[in-house]
Amino acid sequence: MKSLTPTLLVTGASGKLGGAVVRHLLDTLQVPAERLIVTTRNPDSLADFAAHGVTVRSADFDQPDTLSEAFADADRLLLVSTDALMEPGKRLAQHRAAVQAAADAGVKHVVYTSLPSADTSHVSFAPDHWGTEQALSASPLGWTILRNAWYFENLAYSLPGALGSGEWASAAGDGRIAYIARDDLARAAAAALASVSTENQVLTLTGEQAWSARDVAIRVSALTGKPLAVVDITSAQLVEGLKAHGFPPVLADVFASFDAATAAGDLGAITDDYARLTGQSPTTLDTWLPANIALLTQPH
Repeated sequence: MKSLTPTLLVTGASGKLGGAVVRHLLDTLQVPAERLIVTTRNPDSLADFAAHGVTVRSADFDQPDTLSEAFADADRLLLVSTDALMEPGKRLAQHRAAVQAAADAGVKHVVYTSLPSADTSHVSFAPDHWGTEQALSASPLGWTILRNAWYFENLAYSLPGALGSGEWASAAGDGRIAYIARDDLARAAAAALASVSTENQVLTLTGEQAWSARDVAIRVSALTGKPLAVVDITSAQLVEGLKAHGFPPVLADVFASFDAATAAGDLGAITDDYARLTGQSPTTLDTWLPANIALLTQPH
């Protein structure tokens, strides 16, 4: 007879977000390890969770016929969006297969990590997220969409090089981003997964303020003692600059789309959904920056 206590499953648990979700489930929310299933392509990488009594399973999103077995016995499932960005269309196909597998496996509710304004965003891979949201809406599953705002940690892609040269080339103009810490998003995902709520809902998880590149540059310059000027360039110039630094054309277009989305206002909206879901306020920029300045000053 199936237990009345729901079993929770986290995909991509060897990734930074997925792993942090599992830690919040175990430590912050005190979910018993025997109620957790985690999946990854490489189960050996999750030996630490296994040692704590968490069920670890292999799941390869490139082999969709294996996913139903990987998802077996789960009541609620967190689908962490995959990192398949280099091959257009691949990630959406993976996600659609996962949604189908969850339905086939008898999962009742799926929590999915999307991005703000998935249906209209200028971020190049937004259609992957919107397509996944649509697949969930069309499925028999219950669902919670977490439209995750930009991580503070994403600053590590551009700031180390910018600090080295003293110039941060940006095509975002005066556009603003409502940054939020990745660990806060992990806490929110854990809360949504462990929730007893069965209603379908879309939550946009953001920080409490939105910041321009210049706002960030002023703070980083003050913390590091290094000059950092934001230099306005066009999207086309940004793409060419990224390619000159060795970015494959597909990835250069992806990164340039982040600035285009910022300029268009796609990443600047602020909501209180994070506080309503978790019961606490998100980490602020002025708290996060000093604690993570090493991340922003080391080349990646």
